[in-house]
Amino acid sequence: MIPRYSRPEMASIWDAETRFRIWFEIEAHAASAMAELGVIPHLAAKKIWDKGRHAQFDVARIDEIERETKHDVIAFLTHLAEIVGPEARFVHQGMTSSDVLDTCLNVQLKRAADLLIADVDALLAALKRRALEHKTTPTIGRSHGIHAEPVTFGLKLAFAHAEFQRARERLVAAREEISTCALSGAVGTFANIDPRIEVYVADKMGLKPEPVSTQVIPRDRHAMYFATLGVVASSMERLAIEIRHLQRTEVLEAEEYFSAGQKGSSAMPHKRNPVLTENLTGLARMVRAYSIPAMENVALWHERDISHSSVERMIGPDATVTLDFALARLTGVIDKLVVYPENMQKNLDKLGGLHNSQRVLLALTQAGASREDAYRLVQRNAMKTWLEGKDFLAELKADKDVTDKVKPAELEAMFDLGYHFKHVDTIFERVFGKS
Repeated sequence: MIPRYSRPEMASIWDAETRFRIWFEIEAHAASAMAELGVIPHLAAKKIWDKGRHAQFDVARIDEIERETKHDVIAFLTHLAEIVGPEARFVHQGMTSSDVLDTCLNVQLKRAADLLIADVDALLAALKRRALEHKTTPTIGRSHGIHAEPVTFGLKLAFAHAEFQRARERLVAAREEISTCALSGAVGTFANIDPRIEVYVADKMGLKPEPVSTQVIPRDRHAMYFATLGVVASSMERLAIEIRHLQRTEVLEAEEYFSAGQKGSSAMPHKRNPVLTENLTGLARMVRAYSIPAMENVALWHERDISHSSVERMIGPDATVTLDFALARLTGVIDKLVVYPENMQKNLDKLGGLHNSQRVLLALTQAGASREDAYRLVQRNAMKTWLEGKDFLAELKADKDVTDKVKPAELEAMFDLGYHFKHVDTIFERVFGKS
């Protein structure tokens, strides 16, 4: 985790104190379940809870023990024994390290998903507010980066809103899939631990028992989780790139908010650069990159190995912290985005009405021209506009081959901007529901 791209609430999920607290809760809940089943004394389970509940686990001490034992869970259990006393011999009965590590990781990933879902909710609120604000603000739609037909800026934002609604649904599904618990012992057979203990701990930790854990929770769950984060990051990047393009000097239809005192360049005082969305593009690349090692973690040897462990210690914190930061940044960009409707209109008018070419094409075919002839007639007049700066409507009205089929007054009616927006309400209702 890099502090520059971290927010405290998400980062705290991954700090050592939180991890050891979760480990303790898993062990203590397991002890309580064992006591209920008569495996260990009730007084021992109570003392484990009483001694550990309010204890401050000494991270430096655990690290010191680990340097000798070369095993993090054993180091923790040794330190816990220093806190609990003789009753610590009843801790970790029939369990393996993976029972603690995997269950803890899934608790952390579930908590991280909760924050990410809240992040998306904030982004959805900002997108909806700005989409409604610019529902009827006309702008040119582009395909291949080239002027195509008119849209509204609100539709651009509504598109993003619909995409992040899907992102939210995927995160909810990923949270559900990752929320499993394993306390099945060596090679997952429950030989030395009762399955009822796993059920008990899962319930206390807000998880579900893993049906078959083979000592480790299957990593296809984690692969799907991190792949979902990668897809969300890609949606984030798509919107960031849209804003970067709209901020180009030659376009300048929208731009990131530029605060008083902000500097755009160390060399050129006039610069107002899209630094936030450029940053988001870079962060999206990183979040996507973490999905590949997560998928490679699926194939472990036999019942388990630890080739996944080092990967997850890195990608768990980094992917969730980075995406959390990036989503919050994107929300800020949308919330404060400066929009220039006058520039949108200027760009819309830049090509002399060429964006109406399809409507003229369709009118000619409906008037009896073949599609090939209609396309040729429209294109030859469009190219005069494109290459010579002619007025498209004027050229069409002067072309006898065109006016033999479609009268000049009918052509003029085809250049009505409102024609393109007659179904905006329908699209908004699909995205946002009835107002």
